[in-house]
Amino acid sequence: MPDGRSSSGSRAPRAVEPVPLVVAVLGLVGIVGFVAAPLVGRRTPEASPIAANLPALERRDRALAALRELEFDHRTGKVTDADYRELLGPLRHEAAEALQAVDAAEGTP
Repeated sequence: MPDGRSSSGSRAPRAVEPVPLVVAVLGLVGIVGFVAAPLVGRRTPEASPIAANLPALERRDRALAALRELEFDHRTGKVTDADYRELLGPLRHEAAEALQAVDAAEGTP
């Protein structure tokens, strides 16, 4: 062909503009950093105050649940008055000790 073009009619590739390319790459890096930040953040076991008190909190929850269950069973007639009086004292004692343990773990007087 006399004009210097190939027979397929293709053109030479155009150069990519550097400024939009840099802006796009920086934007992508920023987005990836924003999304990944919570996943790679440092975590230490002592960062959670609840983790240190967990055994005391679980003991408290078990003791209070036992008291609620005993009260419910007594009201519905599953537990007699005599059995209720017999079981109530030790459960209250356990609940009081558990609450004191939670207070001690939290530093509350």
